[in-house]
Amino acid sequence: MATKHENGTLIERREQKLKAPPMYQVLLLNDDYTPMEFVVAIIQEYFNKDRETATHLMLKVHRDGKAVCGVYSKDIASTKVDLVLTHARKAGHPLQCVMEEV
Repeated sequence: MATKHENGTLIERREQKLKAPPMYQVLLLNDDYTPMEFVVAIIQEYFNKDRETATHLMLKVHRDGKAVCGVYSKDIASTKVDLVLTHARKAGHPLQCVMEEV
């Protein structure tokens, strides 16, 4: 598509299709040391889940080895991973939290 500029020259405009930014899922991984109650508290605090949902997610982590706690843009997912890992380390737990592109 071309449009006429003020001085009479033609300028070609290209329609740009914007893609949505990639999304990342944040997962908690199972270990044999982190208390289940601590995992529930982490899910409630950092992923804004109610107690019942947090408990179901904790059990999924326990049974299946991992569970998706949320899907976010890259920056938000990265921040959540850092916050969870920092909190777990300060509490002396080896809980693992990772992010994967969806």
